[in-house]
Parts: sequence; structure tokens; C-alpha cells
Amino acid sequence: MAKQGLTQELRQTQRLSPLQIQTIKLLELPTLELQRRVQQELEENPVLDEAAEEENNPEEEAPKNVSLTEYAGSDPTPSYKLYVNNQGKDEKPQYNTFSVKESLQQNLENQLGYCKLDERSYQIALFMIGMLEEDGYLRRDLESLCDDISFKLNIETTVEELEGILKVIQSFEPAGVGARDLRECLLLQLDVDDPTPSQVNARRIVSDCFDALAKKHYPKITQKLGIDEHQLKDAIEEIVRLNPKPGGQIDDTYSDQAQQIVPDFILELKDGVPVITMPRFNIPELRVNKNYAELLMQAATKSSRQEKEAVSFVKSKLNSAKWFVEALKQRQKTLQNTMNAIVAFQYDFFIDGDETKLKPMVLKNIADSTGLDISTISRVVNCKYVQTHFGIYPLKYFFSEGLVTKSGEEASTREIKAILTESIKAEDKHKPMTDEQLVDLLSSKGYNVARRTVAKYRDQLNIPIARLRKEI
Repeated sequence: MAKQGLTQELRQTQRLSPLQIQTIKLLELPTLELQRRVQQELEENPVLDEAAEEENNPEEEAPKNVSLTEYAGSDPTPSYKLYVNNQGKDEKPQYNTFSVKESLQQNLENQLGYCKLDERSYQIALFMIGMLEEDGYLRRDLESLCDDISFKLNIETTVEELEGILKVIQSFEPAGVGARDLRECLLLQLDVDDPTPSQVNARRIVSDCFDALAKKHYPKITQKLGIDEHQLKDAIEEIVRLNPKPGGQIDDTYSDQAQQIVPDFILELKDGVPVITMPRFNIPELRVNKNYAELLMQAATKSSRQEKEAVSFVKSKLNSAKWFVEALKQRQKTLQNTMNAIVAFQYDFFIDGDETKLKPMVLKNIADSTGLDISTISRVVNCKYVQTHFGIYPLKYFFSEGLVTKSGEEASTREIKAILTESIKAEDKHKPMTDEQLVDLLSSKGYNVARRTVAKYRDQLNIPIARLRKEI
């Protein structure tokens, strides 16, 4: 039988202070979220007040300083006035924009109301409309829908009945809605009265040669359908004009909220030098509520249990307020230092926005420059934006790995991707360049890049292989 006993063990653990925890949380917030967070703190912490903007004599109106050392038995905390001096007095901008438009589901339900269906078919159709995805497709198979309808509507149905009701829905606008795959979506849009010859050929291509069309095996199509290259080109033009996502034509404001990006930094050229400022967005000045400060001072000389509990509550709220405001200050300082380091590192790019001038830059580069942890830099750049004289960019845009050119210089992956994009854009679409040819092209420009690397960059840029880029 094993012996049981007690052992002592010393361990070192690092605990974050309340201020550090608060700062970490605030660092991750973009401008809009920060504004909401400040408002939330004002609502939840009664010790905090929003200073009136029209105050002209802050000395007369300022709340009394609070010294917790006057309360017996409390930890020494210096007197302070809470404020954050990084806000402007501009009117609060309306960052969120809403558009009241008809949702796809509402649109289809309205059209359903004009159909002469019995109550049973109407309920089934209504359920099927509710199963459509945002792009207008029905991706739930009909057998599973039979089970869903039986369970939720208590209606026994069949796949054949659902097929018939689905055809009714597929006759609605926008054309192509209710399709179960891309091929069916295109066929629904090509099902028109009095079609032109090019529309007839387009329907034949989608119906009988869809795989060859997807792979751009044009000789197979012309051979199978007995059409010439000119007829094929006209038919392809008809297909290209079709909408692969019919549901996307209607905004669903119940699932999506249009939001405006609010930059966390503004970069301007002053005498040819890039200068960074942080927008004077409306984070109000925060001050200690005078009533609570006086309560603490009065209760400091009392000894009843209720009064001590009140003092303890006020003290905790005062500490929370102090940590919150200090965290706001540290957040602003950290963001400013990080953005200045990014601008210094990518100085040439910020002059004119030429992305070929972007240097390879990783989080460690900025961490070393600022003396901050890599994790801190990661939090700063996440979901943050900078407004420049040539556009708005997420901070993550400026980070990329690099490689060494033939001349021994370092080039960023973004620079290589920009060259790939421009080269493919300028290629002869009748004879698009293969990955091997792109490797040779980059090599002629001084970039030693392997074929698999070119393929990887091309995939990241969502550029298809040469055969799929070929045009007739």
C-alpha cells in the first residue's frame, strides 16, 4: 500500500495586476468598441462622471480630491482627479448606418402571397423559403426537408411534392433563387421566353457541358455541341452576365448591419514628412463623482458596520475608476508608440503608398523597436486602421515575411505578390503564363522564387491556374 503524506512545494507564478488586465482588454478594442466600452463603464461605475464640456473654470467646478489614507485601515492611495485628456469636443459622429430594405425572405414571402396555393402547400412553401441561405440557394436536401417539415409542421410530405413546390419558388424573382447548386441557378436564369441563339447555346453548355465549362475545356465544348468558336464566345458572354448569387441582390438588414470603418490613426504629410495623429473621437473626460467622494470622507470617521460597508464599496469603485482611466492613458500611449514605429519602419511606403516599397516586417521588428512584448504588438494591430492620403489600411497590411533577391537585398512577399498581380493582369489572355513561366519572369526581375512558392502566392491572391485564365 502506498504511503500518504504531505509535501510542501514552492512555485513562482506571475499574476497580472487589475491595471494590467484592464490595459490588455482595452488594447484590443478598435475605436468604436472603445467608445462603447467607456460608455458602459460610465453606466456601471457610479463613481465616474462625464465632465461637462462647457466648463470654463475647472478649478471651481472640479470635484474634491479624495485621500483614502484618511480612512483608517485602508491602503494608501494618493489623491487624484480622474480625467483623460485625449478627447475632442466635437459632436458625437454617428458611426453606425442602417438601411431599411426588404429582406430576401420578406420579398419571397410577398411573392408567395400572390400564388394560388392551398393552406398545406402555402405552409410548406413558407417553411422552404425560410430554409434558403443568404445567397438564395437551398442547400438542405429534400429528403431531410421532409423530416424537418414532419417534425416542425406536423405535415407528412414527399420529395415529389417538395419538388413541385420548389418549382413555384424558383419561378420568383430574383431569377435563380431556390437553386440547389450553381448549375441549376444558371439554368433557371437561362430559362427565358423567346431565347436568342446565344442564349440557346449558353443553356446547352450549362446543361450538357458544365464540367468542361468550369475547367475551360473549350475544344471539348465546341466538339460536343457542334458549334464554332464565335458561337462559343457569344454563349460564354451570356453566361458571364448571369448572377451566381441571386440572393445577394437584396440586403438583409436583419442579419447584417452596415458599418463604417473609423480609423484609429490618421497619417498626413506635413512638409513631405508623414505625421501620425489619433482622431479626437468622443471619449469623454472622466471625473470622480463629488457625492461619492464626500460620502467616503464623511464615513471615514464613523465606525458603524453599514457605513464601513459603504466606504468599502466606494473605495472599490474608486480603485476601479482609477485603473480604468490609467488603462485608457496607457492604451493611447502604446498605440501611438506602435504606430510611430510602423511608420518609421515603412517610411518610404507612407510617402506615396507604393506597395512595392513595403519592407518585410514581422511583429518582432516592432516589438524590438518599441520595447513592448510581441503579444502586446499583436493586440495593438488587431482590428485597427490607419487613414492615409492614399487610402485606409488595416495595420496587419504592413506585416509580411520576406526573401533575399539576387542582389542580396530583402524583398517582402507583398512586393512579389504585387509583381505577380500586375504581370498576370498584363498577360495575353489567349496564352496565359504558367507557373513555370511566372518563375522565369520573377527571376528576370531578380527574385529567386520556387514554382511552389509562386503557386502558393497565386492561390493567396485568388488567381486561378493558367488554363482557367484562358479566354477565347
